[in-house]
Amino acid sequence: MNVVQPIKKLEDIQKIKKYLAKKPRDALLFSFGINTGLRISDILSLNVGDVKGRDYIEIREKKTNKYKKFPLNRFLKEEIDLFVEGLPNEQPLFYTQKHCRLDRAQAYRILNKAAQAVGVKERIGTHTLRKTFGYHHYKKYNDIVLLQKIFNHSSPSVTLRYIGIEQDTIDESYMNFYL
Repeated sequence: MNVVQPIKKLEDIQKIKKYLAKKPRDALLFSFGINTGLRISDILSLNVGDVKGRDYIEIREKKTNKYKKFPLNRFLKEEIDLFVEGLPNEQPLFYTQKHCRLDRAQAYRILNKAAQAVGVKERIGTHTLRKTFGYHHYKKYNDIVLLQKIFNHSSPSVTLRYIGIEQDTIDESYMNFYL
């Protein structure tokens, strides 16, 4: 199994957003993923009614079967509201041209094509969205225990390894060590 990485450079995130802007569904998929930290299986299972006009998202996580409730910040809420305007509540939030639910393989292709188009070199996959959220959340708040709780991880060390901070720290120590 190939391990994917978070997108660590803010300029790469902006490049991908700009690239995806021509397709509102794809732009929202990316933005939703990097701003909520949900797994792709939970994102793709959402219906319009789960997010339309809501201040909070409430789900039962597919992998853990745990209940999760979190607020939407105003920027993401605006993106969602613009996208879902006029759509029926029972429709999948992320859908194909035939109005079928977008699947994981399609989401993978969307993200990989965008990353390649803008020159992102890291290994990208659907899990990159969740890891990108985690990496930047940690960098902003420097609270690994909070992030561990958000991700439902068993320990802070698992979370650090998951978002690539542990390896960054090890690499930096090697680069700055010389006898």
